[in-house]
Amino acid sequence: MPRIPSPVIAAAGLVGGYAVARWTKKRPLGGAVLAVAGGVAAREWQQVGGAKVAAGLGAAYVAAFAGSHPLAKKIGAWPAVFSVAGGMAAASWAVTRDRG
Repeated sequence: MPRIPSPVIAAAGLVGGYAVARWTKKRPLGGAVLAVAGGVAAREWQQVGGAKVAAGLGAAYVAAFAGSHPLAKKIGAWPAVFSVAGGMAAASWAVTRDRG
């Protein structure tokens, strides 16, 4: 089975987590989607770049999630989510692109 690139997993986790929380009106369910995707992405980051890369990108993933909240107040919820998801995907790609 082909592997899904970690930038895609990370972006999908941020977008999917928000979408699930919004459409089901159950924030913990959205948080579960966010956490599962983050864990899968972290495993990929660790396999490709090691523990330091995984820790750094994991911190960026959490920061993207947290940062989407104040950003949403300025530009709207969906634009904020897509912005941080794109930024997270770009960061993941930039750090892992030459490593595997």
